[in-house]
Amino acid sequence: MLSVDVIASSLASGFLLGGILALIALGLSVALGVMRLVNLAHGELLICGAYLSSFLMAATGMDPLAGLLVVGAVMALVALPLQRLLIAPLAGKGMEAPMMTMFGLSIIVQNLLQLAFSADTRTLEAPYTARPVSLGPITVPQVYLIGFVLSVLIVGAVHLLVAHTSFGRALRASSADQEAAAVMGVDVRKVHAWTFALGAACAAMGGVLIGTAFSFTPSTGGGYLLISFAIVVLGGVGHILGTLVAGVAMGLLQSVGAVVFGDGYRDLVGLVLFLLVLALRPEGIARAGKTG
Repeated sequence: MLSVDVIASSLASGFLLGGILALIALGLSVALGVMRLVNLAHGELLICGAYLSSFLMAATGMDPLAGLLVVGAVMALVALPLQRLLIAPLAGKGMEAPMMTMFGLSIIVQNLLQLAFSADTRTLEAPYTARPVSLGPITVPQVYLIGFVLSVLIVGAVHLLVAHTSFGRALRASSADQEAAAVMGVDVRKVHAWTFALGAACAAMGGVLIGTAFSFTPSTGGGYLLISFAIVVLGGVGHILGTLVAGVAMGLLQSVGAVVFGDGYRDLVGLVLFLLVLALRPEGIARAGKTG
């Protein structure tokens, strides 16, 4: 019989981890909401962020959190030409062609990561990664708390970007009606390119935070892709704050699954709820169709 302290600590850890999961899912949600792109390479973008941080640590000694924005900026710059070369030429040809293109890209990236870094398991080690934080009877990993705070700040910054800037207005217009936005003078192709870059940056920064909390390999991204899809459906496609709420809910549900059924069934409860929401309320917790 588990003690109340253990259950409370597990739920608190799940709540904090949910913030990181929300950041990971945010890039997928924005790309799907604006570009109608089912980015099957999203998990690989996440893992690229973790490996890039690992490379920076080895080359410069840079702390993973100190290099968080650097990793996000580099991945955004890498994503821009990828979008122009692989996705932009397929605009207007349905969702299937871009989706299969991203599936092919995910396989290529996995193999390139394995060639460059091997298939060995890695972690991003820092003093705070193994240090606990206690608040009364509740104990959580310090890295979860740090990751939650940083994730909420980044999600909040993206929300402000979308809600209160000219780029955000263009993004929301493109999300609502691409043809009407183009008639009103919005450069939809440019908006799509920077939206993809924004999504890649969010995924990569989430990957850094995941890498400080868990181990990873070149093939780890697939599991996080599935969790991200679940969060996007729960929160509503393109809904930023809904994604944050859904991420926290998913983290809590994973903790419930671990407490009730064991750690090996951590994803069971969350993914079952995902299927129920998909069947009963496909627009999610927050109604889809409005990016912001």
